[in-house]
Order: sequence, then C-alpha cells, then structure tokens
Amino acid sequence: MKILRTDPDRFGIRARLLTLLLPAVVGLLALDSWNDYRALHNQVQDAYDQAMLESVHVLRGSLSVAQDGALRLNAPLAVQALVDATGPLQKHLQVRLTPQGAAPAREWTLLGQTDLPAPPLQPASATSTASASASAASSTVWYDSYYRDHTVRVAALQSKVLDGRGQAFDLLIQIAESTEPRDRAQAATLRQELIRDTRMVLVMILLVWLGVTWSLRPLERLRKTVLQNKGRDLEPLDTTDVPHEVAPLVDAVNQHLASYRDLLEQQSQFLADASHQLRTPLAIMLTQAGVALREKDPEQLHTTLRAMVVQISRSRRLCEQLLSLAHANENAPPEGAPGITDLNNVARDVVLQYLTLAHEKNQDLGWVDAREEAASMPSAEPTEPAVPVLARGPELHEALSNLVHNAIAYTPAGGHITVMVSAHEGFALAEVRDDGPGIAPERRAGVFERFHSGASGKSAHGAGLGLAIARAYARRNGGDIELTGPASGTGLRAILRLPLAAETQG
Repeated sequence: MKILRTDPDRFGIRARLLTLLLPAVVGLLALDSWNDYRALHNQVQDAYDQAMLESVHVLRGSLSVAQDGALRLNAPLAVQALVDATGPLQKHLQVRLTPQGAAPAREWTLLGQTDLPAPPLQPASATSTASASASAASSTVWYDSYYRDHTVRVAALQSKVLDGRGQAFDLLIQIAESTEPRDRAQAATLRQELIRDTRMVLVMILLVWLGVTWSLRPLERLRKTVLQNKGRDLEPLDTTDVPHEVAPLVDAVNQHLASYRDLLEQQSQFLADASHQLRTPLAIMLTQAGVALREKDPEQLHTTLRAMVVQISRSRRLCEQLLSLAHANENAPPEGAPGITDLNNVARDVVLQYLTLAHEKNQDLGWVDAREEAASMPSAEPTEPAVPVLARGPELHEALSNLVHNAIAYTPAGGHITVMVSAHEGFALAEVRDDGPGIAPERRAGVFERFHSGASGKSAHGAGLGLAIARAYARRNGGDIELTGPASGTGLRAILRLPLAAETQG
C-alpha cells in the first residue's frame, strides 16, 4: 500500500499566513511611521522656527531713534537674556546696521556676535522656506548653516530703516539656533514610533498564531482519532466544531470511507460466498477419491474417475467465473482506453465458440447477421463495422459468452437459441433468445446477484455467476443487461444494450 507523506520543508498554514501578512503589515506600518515622522518633523520645525521668529520681531521692535537721531535698541539686555535662557551654545544673535552707499567697513553691530553666517545672496531662491515679510521693505529668510562646530538653523530679517537725520540703513537681524534640540526631539519620537510598531507586529504574530492554532484544533482532534483507530473502524469522522471551510474536505473523506467500507463488505461477502461454493465440490471430490481408493472393479473405478473429472471441470469453471467477476467488479479503471468494436462480429465469434457445446446438447444455436437483417448486405466480411460501439472487445465477448452459456445450460435438448445484433434509436442491442423455461418477472431482478440461480430450487447448471459477470462487464463499458420474456410461449430474452459509437449516430 502506498503511503503519502507530507514534505517537512513545505509551509504550513501558520507559516503561510505569517508570510503573507507580515510583509504587508510591516510595509504599511513603515509607511505610516514615515508619514507620522515627516508630519512631526514639520511640526517641530514650525514650533522652533516660530520661537525664533518671535525673538526676531522682539529685536525689530526694540530698535528706535534716540534724541540725537541715532538708532538704538531699547532693551538689549532683556532680549539677550531671552536668547541665553535656552542654555549656552544653543542660540546666537546679531543686530547689524550698514549705512546705504557706505563701505562695508563702516557697518557696526548693535548686539550679539559679529561672525554669524551671512544670509544667502538671493534669499528667495537660496532658502528652503521663507515666511511672510514683516513689512513691505523687510523680509525674513530661513537657512541652515554651520557655526562653531554646530549645525544651526538661522532666521535673518533684512529691512531698511531711517535714523532721525534721514540717513538710510540696511538692518540685519539674525538668530541662529543649534539643531540638536530638534534632532533629539525627532529621534525620541521616531524611537517611540518604532517601539509602538514593533509591539504591534509582535501582537499580530501572536494573534495569528493563536487564531490558527484554535481553528486547527478540530483537525488535530480528527488526526488523533484516525491514528488511534488504526483502520479498525471505518465510521465517518465527526464534523463537530470543524470550520466550515474544512467541512467539505471532511465530507469528502467520509464519502471515501463509506465507499471503501462498502468495497470491503463486498469483498468479504464475495470471499464468504466463494468459499461456500468451493467447499461443496471439494467435499464431493474428496468423497469420490475415497470411493476410488476402495474400488476394486475397474469399470466402477472409471465411472468414479469420470465423475471426478466432471466435478473438477465444474470447479474449474467456477474458479474462472470468480476471477472474471472479481475483475469485472474492480473499481480501478481497466488498462487501455476503449476503442471502436463491432458488436456484430463479437456476437458471431461467441456463437462459433459455443456451437460444439450446443450440438452436444442437441440444441439449435443460430446467429442473425445484423447486415443481412438491416441492410440485406452479403455475409462477406466488410471493412466497416456493422454495429460499432465504444467498448473493450474482450469484455463484451465475456459478457455475451455468459449469456449464451446460460441459455445453453437452461434450454432443454431440442431447443432453439438465437443470437442477434441490431441498432435502434442510438443504441446497439445484442439479444440472446431461447425457448427454455424462462424466469418469472418477479424474479428477474434477483438473478443478477452473485450465486443466485435463475432456476427454481437448487441449480444443477452452475453457481449463479454468469448473469452477474455479464452485467458487470456491460456496465464497465457504459451499457446494461435486461431480461424480458417472449411475446408468447416460454423462454427468455437477455438483451445487452450499449450506446452506439458517436460516428454512427445522427
């Protein structure tokens, strides 16, 4: 018996679900985390930039004209304290005035460092972001630079101012802030995002694993039931609590078990019947052999031996019929595909085979050629089949042989047996007609069972396997056998019915 084993390298349901779900979930979480990180990055940038912008506006508002007409900052110490409150090396500022039309050497710094990175020459194109201008003559420029070994974010306000004497000046207010606080805030947020997403992935893996385990628990129970049974009981598997997706598979297994159980029962019954049928002839031959050993008269010894030969011949035919019946009832498909077979030629060969046996019983065994009956054609061997069927020739020969043998066995001496083949309404009909005692209509269905005789009482002609074998071979080739009585008188008509080959229909 061939045993199919599962490949341990193949993925199970758990592995398949995790393989399908994990990449998708991880990808979605990564995309969501990236979007959240970008949104948070923009929020952090806006928050820090807004604080820097407020400091710039405070410095711009602190610039005023003194009594002598010079420009001065009203509260430079308070503004410096506001900038220094965030810690050393965090923020730097500069307020610088440059007279218009004067050389750069005449510029002076009102407050802060003098070496802050200068703003780009073209703020509109050189900066990544720009805010709304403070006035029609001023604009705020944002840019990133490098100052005192730190990466800094710089906000620069450039505008034109006039002193009390009408002198025009270019005003430059710069606030530079280290990017480290922003980077730390964003890194902490990103770390929290990663921890949250990792926790979600682990929870999802656990839920999938537990869900699949819980769903497969009924199947595990079925597996243990089958293993514990070890083939002793072929009862249907219990489908209680089985998931509805798997229920069709369990139903199919139950159907397979039912068909297998029926097959085993048929085989057991077949073996029991065969043993019973063989026991009787073996007992008879054993008795005859004992009589022959004690027999002194040569003539009586020959009579006993002839009786043994007859019994052996019957036993041999019984064994052949048992083998034929076993072969005809095989569930496995027969070897070789069926081909076009001429049922008319098969019937003729069967008649020729049984002519001698019929003559020994003084019976008239005849055959009606389908061509002579249907088309008045000569009896010469034609090239085209007269009644073609799609079937296996040897099996049709065996089926018709059993029908003819039954007719010869039950027809009395001097009787007539006719075999004829015809085509009618898309079917090929092979009929074996005899004028024997026949079978009562109410008993015709039962004679197709194994070891069932058509004659009343105990049969003296065989074991009752001929019709069972004939029907089994007929059904294997898509046909069937039916029994009817003649229109008048006694006798029996056994008709083998098969579909005509497609090429002859229509």
